[in-house]
Amino acid sequence: MSTTTEQQLSEEIRQRVRALVALRQASEPPFVPGETPIRYAGRVYGTEEVENLVESALEFWLTAGRWAERLEKDLASWYGLRSASLVSSGSSANLLAFAALTSHVWGERRIEPGDEVITVAAGFPTTVAPILQHGAVPVFVDVTLPTYNVDTSALEEALSPRTKAVVLAHTLGNPFDVDAVTAFCERHGLWLVEDNCDANGSLYQGRKTGTFGDVATLSFYPPHHMTTGEGGAVLCDQPQLKRVLESFRDWGRDCWCPSGKDDTCRRRFSRQLGDLPPGYDHKYTYSHLGYNLKMTDMQASVGVAQLGRLESFGRARRDNWAWFREALAPLEEFLVLPEPTPGSDPSWFGFLLTVREGAPFTRDQIVRHLEEHKIQTRMLFAGNLVRQPAMTMLAAQAASGGRPTPFRVVGELRNTDRIMNRSFWFGVYPGMTGAMRDYVAQTVTEVVRGSAATKHACA
Repeated sequence: MSTTTEQQLSEEIRQRVRALVALRQASEPPFVPGETPIRYAGRVYGTEEVENLVESALEFWLTAGRWAERLEKDLASWYGLRSASLVSSGSSANLLAFAALTSHVWGERRIEPGDEVITVAAGFPTTVAPILQHGAVPVFVDVTLPTYNVDTSALEEALSPRTKAVVLAHTLGNPFDVDAVTAFCERHGLWLVEDNCDANGSLYQGRKTGTFGDVATLSFYPPHHMTTGEGGAVLCDQPQLKRVLESFRDWGRDCWCPSGKDDTCRRRFSRQLGDLPPGYDHKYTYSHLGYNLKMTDMQASVGVAQLGRLESFGRARRDNWAWFREALAPLEEFLVLPEPTPGSDPSWFGFLLTVREGAPFTRDQIVRHLEEHKIQTRMLFAGNLVRQPAMTMLAAQAASGGRPTPFRVVGELRNTDRIMNRSFWFGVYPGMTGAMRDYVAQTVTEVVRGSAATKHACA
């Protein structure tokens, strides 16, 4: 009597997984305009992602393991960098990237409480939150339209003797002016943290964004360019910075042994660090006040498959964005249409529009119309971070205690306020079909033209 082996059972499971994914894909309901939701983004996956996930689950290695190691190597190779360190989210990546710059190993370059960091207010909160969480002072400058990226002419004005770093995101996949920003950082000896969470695969002067800063971050949340569910990564090209990053990521420990392995340094019981007794176990020696921000192997297994699709995802995003740019060009009298930064080739995260002053409709009216027609929209994240409740409360608390405001603003942030009041975006993600694109463009055109006609008739 034959005995079923583990290998045979595993193959049977894989076959059933492939059949299940095929069944799901074949049973996708057709798109019905006005009834089927058109999401601003979403996961796009195939059989390989599910097979990898099931295989990882069957292995039951519940923390970072072989899949995580493979994804880190594949990501580093894809970016042409020495290292990629996986983390639990894009926000964790931003936290980790900034925390690493506060390490004692950098001497006078380390970022300390009270030091200043130049950034923009028109962005996502967790790009900026780590600055405040480490006691540093964000210095907010304005952005320019129609690229929605940092106004580089304001950088010198934002500089002070306490400035240590610049932290910037590539807005909705559109690279900021990398030449101007990196030249500014090099001129003044500043760290550059490149938030690449919305720009995975974007190019500047033919080179991938995420490779220009001292450290860069990625997000793998489902709406992003590739997904692991929750998850992210920190990219860098300096071995010492990698060591510091992974120390902060892994509890702050001084040891660099992978999970489940011992004595990589061959000196596990022969060191003397801090005020610990000689020979204290290196696996339980901590050189930083760190976190636990690791990604699980199951998440990484999905990422391995997703990374193989990233180039095709980027082509789809570029095609969808270009299609909308042409389809909505006749509406430029009423809407500011986005433009790529000169010299860039963005892998777009969304299609961003700003309602012009004097238009016969408001941002809120057009957004409400699109949402009523099952087309998801989003604001440009926090709008103006300085006006968010978390920031106004910090300012109020500081004022009541006789302390200085914990952030600084350069200029009036006019364009940032304009974005807060007049801008919105919808999706260009790879799951969009031609019929969906047609319906979105048709609906936007209807509300714009309809409002214009009503205003003309009333006049």
